[in-house]
Amino acid sequence: MAAPPSRWGIRIPYIASRAYFFLIFLQIPLFRVPCRSGMCSTPLEVTSSQLIASDIFPMFAVKAILYPGAFVRGLAVNLSIPSWEGLLEQYNLTSTQLTSAEIDLQRLEVLAGSYFAVAGACVGLLKQGRMSMFGTLLIVWGLIKESLLGKPANTDPAKAAYLYPTMLLALLCSFFAVKYDMNKVQSIAKPLAKPLKSSSKAKLK
Repeated sequence: MAAPPSRWGIRIPYIASRAYFFLIFLQIPLFRVPCRSGMCSTPLEVTSSQLIASDIFPMFAVKAILYPGAFVRGLAVNLSIPSWEGLLEQYNLTSTQLTSAEIDLQRLEVLAGSYFAVAGACVGLLKQGRMSMFGTLLIVWGLIKESLLGKPANTDPAKAAYLYPTMLLALLCSFFAVKYDMNKVQSIAKPLAKPLKSSSKAKLK
């Protein structure tokens, strides 16, 4: 009979998935990268700029996912509450402020990773999975690859791609948010010690 999962084996993914959700939706800066709205520092900003440019989501839906982070940021920075009407202007997300799509196509890993990170943060509230970890790893790999290869070329230090230390926290949360079946892992790791029928040990039985 399989042993029941430990209490911490259940609670750690639960806590980690919610910590990851707050990191994403409260828009804690994780990186710095040029994007369609200027400079983006969170997966939510990268994702929102694409949603606005492609008209996939209605404006109020994009505002709804941006507002919690803007609210917390406003209180933390200058004790102000952002207005709902001017929210898109605050993030440079109006159609006249968005730049060409080429700037995001040069960083496909960061773009795809941001989509997975945002979606994984939402899905993780209901069921812990690997989407958040996959998205975070994509973002990290995309920014490390850019720093190693120097592509796309950038001569302005203020617009250079950069990883903040908080990305390590996001990576750890996404890793621990994965719910592993320890009984299955132990059964795979346990060597099979069944004797062959032709062996003398089997004959003695």
